[in-house]
Amino acid sequence: MPAPAAPPTRDHPGFPAVRGRLPAVLLMTGSCLPVLGAVLLAPVLPRMQDHFEGVTGSAALVPLVLTVPALSLALLAPFAGVVVDRLGRKRLLVAATVLYALFGTVPLWLDSLHGILLSRVLVGVAEAAIMTACTTLIGDYYSGRVRDRYLALQTMCASASATLFFVLGGALGAAGWRAPFWLYAVGLLLAPVMARALPDPTATGPRLSTDAGPGPRPFPVRRMAGLCLLTVFGAVVFYTVPVEMSYLLDDLDVDSTGVIGAATAVASAATVLGSLAFTRLTGDPRRRLPVLLLPCAAGFLVMGVADSLPLLIAGAVLNCFGTGLLLPSLLTLAMARLDHADRGRGIGLWTAAFFLGEFVCPLVLLGGKGALGSLASAVALLGLATLTVSAVLLPLARRTAVPLPRQVPEQR
Repeated sequence: MPAPAAPPTRDHPGFPAVRGRLPAVLLMTGSCLPVLGAVLLAPVLPRMQDHFEGVTGSAALVPLVLTVPALSLALLAPFAGVVVDRLGRKRLLVAATVLYALFGTVPLWLDSLHGILLSRVLVGVAEAAIMTACTTLIGDYYSGRVRDRYLALQTMCASASATLFFVLGGALGAAGWRAPFWLYAVGLLLAPVMARALPDPTATGPRLSTDAGPGPRPFPVRRMAGLCLLTVFGAVVFYTVPVEMSYLLDDLDVDSTGVIGAATAVASAATVLGSLAFTRLTGDPRRRLPVLLLPCAAGFLVMGVADSLPLLIAGAVLNCFGTGLLLPSLLTLAMARLDHADRGRGIGLWTAAFFLGEFVCPLVLLGGKGALGSLASAVALLGLATLTVSAVLLPLARRTAVPLPRQVPEQR
């Protein structure tokens, strides 16, 4: 049996223009923009609800202002991936960042709840393009351990920015429910810097291929389908603590906003630590997945039986440390399966799977709570499901790893 292919250990030689940290900083910042949309408005939803209380169906429509961009992103990311491959990564990223700012600030001047909802759908369209293009460019610019570190850093930045944006949203919300929408204007500052500082991968990038012969390689539908399905589950695991932690604390009669905020911040810090630990891992990510699911499962089980605040926080920390390892591992594995020519489509599918998992996460826990009678029991059941997935992946991980694409010079 052939030995598993080892990841490349040096940067792409075809990218002499990618020097310094500014391109990476811009891509990390761009990756945080969809997170801004997911948490920024949470603190002002009650005030927004009061403003539109006379609108029919506002009780259901106002929460959608927060969640509909994620659903839009999940549905449209595969199409964004196709556009990324055909139009170009950099060009789409710059255009989408401008549109993100324009659509994001529209609610500052609208007084129609339905119009605001439409603008939020369009924000999700822009977010799909931004997230897909940023992640694809990381794969284009870097390889090997350097790329793995930047993918882990992408997870760290997203986790840390979620806490920051939540605080900013609450602070700006003191001036009115419209005030947080001003933060979307940051896209107008980022777009010209991206246009100037990011090199064009179509001009300088290497072509990756797993086929030694001439001609295009077929898109790896079957391999990506299985990975995307696993990513949906991984996203449910990833978002359970951020979404449900406050409700679990409430079930323990903890209603202090300070305590809830501190507990959430500690869990977010554990995700960052997990992402840092990921950069120290070596070997094939496929073989690591069953092991990385174990702390996620153990954390859920501890949270499910927790009858005190310290025990609940301990379970959340254990789980979030595991998710900090899990998410970049899934993304690294996706990158390793994709040729340069179809990387945009592949990352678009992966992004769609991840945000679909984010959208269904509360629905999964709500269904479990209805069936079992408590949220804690639903979280414990998710822990058992995570253990089951780990056990199913274990024999698959022992098989020969999927070969990583071989670098060959790009045809000019």
